[in-house]
Amino acid sequence: MTKVTRLFDLLPHYSEAYQPKDDAIAGKEDGVWRKYSISEYRRISDAISYALIYSGIRKGDMVATIMPSRPEWNFIDMGIMQAGAVHVPIYPTISESDYKYILNHAGVRVLFISGKDIFRKIEHIIPEIQSLTAVYSVKAVEGLRLLDDFITLGLEHPAKETLEEIKSTIKPDDLATLIYTSGTTGNPKGVMLSHDNILSNVMAVSHIPPVGEKGRAVSYLPLCHVYERMLNYMYQYLGISVYYAENVASIAENMREVKPDILTTVPRLLEKIYDKIIMNGRKLSGIKKFIFFWAVNLGLKYELYGTNGWYYELKLKLANKLVFSKWRVALGNNMKVIVSGGAALQPRLSRVFWAAGIPVLEGYGLTETSPVIAVSDFSENGISFGTVGRVLKGVEVMIAGDGEILAKGRNIMMGYYKEPELTKSAIDTEGWFHTGDIGKIEPQGHLRLTGRKKEIFKTSLGKYISPEQLENKFKESPFIDTLMVLGENQKFAAALIVPDFNHLKGWCAIKEVPYTTDAEIVNLPRIRKRFQVEIDKYNKFFGATEQVKRFELLDREWTVDTGELTASLKLRRGYISEKYSERIQKIFDIEEA
Repeated sequence: MTKVTRLFDLLPHYSEAYQPKDDAIAGKEDGVWRKYSISEYRRISDAISYALIYSGIRKGDMVATIMPSRPEWNFIDMGIMQAGAVHVPIYPTISESDYKYILNHAGVRVLFISGKDIFRKIEHIIPEIQSLTAVYSVKAVEGLRLLDDFITLGLEHPAKETLEEIKSTIKPDDLATLIYTSGTTGNPKGVMLSHDNILSNVMAVSHIPPVGEKGRAVSYLPLCHVYERMLNYMYQYLGISVYYAENVASIAENMREVKPDILTTVPRLLEKIYDKIIMNGRKLSGIKKFIFFWAVNLGLKYELYGTNGWYYELKLKLANKLVFSKWRVALGNNMKVIVSGGAALQPRLSRVFWAAGIPVLEGYGLTETSPVIAVSDFSENGISFGTVGRVLKGVEVMIAGDGEILAKGRNIMMGYYKEPELTKSAIDTEGWFHTGDIGKIEPQGHLRLTGRKKEIFKTSLGKYISPEQLENKFKESPFIDTLMVLGENQKFAAALIVPDFNHLKGWCAIKEVPYTTDAEIVNLPRIRKRFQVEIDKYNKFFGATEQVKRFELLDREWTVDTGELTASLKLRRGYISEKYSERIQKIFDIEEA
């Protein structure tokens, strides 16, 4: 049995440890699932390695990908690493200037893209990437060679002995991948991760999923994000089939087709799923509507381990039969676990999904930590709502005097590429990585996050406010899609609010409020009054000095393309403050009553 010490060792391990199956990985092509066996996966990956070697790529050279998650991403990933090159996966949603910076900073020699959409974003900067020798595309793009041609090149020039020789020189501590974090300010930073960095995480979480080799996973998050990438490696380590969703809009349909046992996601999708369920519930009438919301309210009070007592559990059984069973059917009726990461998950969502028989585990980490630092699991007291679980085996965590979470272990990055000073500021002389997050460890060992160190601000009255805590609470409102809390050096906290326009349209229809355009609706006094009710409701969870006193409703969603969100969907606070400076000034210019 192959010992897995480098990421590409997962391929022979898969072949040796599990029975052959035709769907090791799968993606949809022209409406039909295209499945690949592990032998096909290995054959194509080897061909890509051969072609890279034939093309003059040597150990340590940088090879990049820009594409959504799909089977070909995996073939290229393994092909690059087997050949000793370094994989530089890049988000398909960033700006032209970021593409130019990353490709030049990394010194990328070969680039693989998915098709025309990506090519349009980079075609003007390609001549400015001096290191670049070739660009290949999965789908046909005029003027570019196809990935299929590159694979054929490898098959025509096999170099098995050379490849095995190269693989034998690759050590677990060698650089495997260079991942650029989008960052909320400044240029992206290249995080250097070794084979061992990522594999230490894979091994440490592999006991958690209650899913065997016959299991299936649906994957839709970008594989260039280390969270989804590490878990995809875990699926392969456990022999779980991976089906790549066509896009975010098709996830529900894809889950009904695939009937997955496991899904990895971010809170934003769970929020959307929940909001859609609630919206459908509001369309019911009479006794059906009453039963639906009785079940939901019961679920929102859910406590683990039968803490609510036998009478609650009896009512929950009835709620499951009448209501929650339909939720499970919508997710494929086979879901054993959903893993949520990348941002804080509202505890109420955890409660209601657990009540519905859909276990949700929450994890925490950063790109620099490969990524998991802590995660909840199915062990005794392994879950505590409102926390991100216990610290992962093999990882040490210490809470600094100012509350910052520090981490140490095999999962800590090698450093930032070409940024020694930045690396020194992130990893101290004792090997502790400074996460920039504030948190505390609960009595039973669960880690609770309370905010980002650099985002905490002080009002002119000297009170410190963690905006993330307020934002996560206010986002529990179905009326609010996202928001940013501000108030540094001001007398009070305020917020820019992006409404959930779908929910707002539904509410307006019920209340018979004419809905014209988003821009007009947010300026209606009745709508502002309704949002004030929401603000008052959630303000009660905070002290008087933390409460949001004023707000502005915006008429456009915040997206990666419009600049307010990073590729990993975090707020770009500096950009937002600048873009909406006049609206912000308007909030604070009014004398407080």
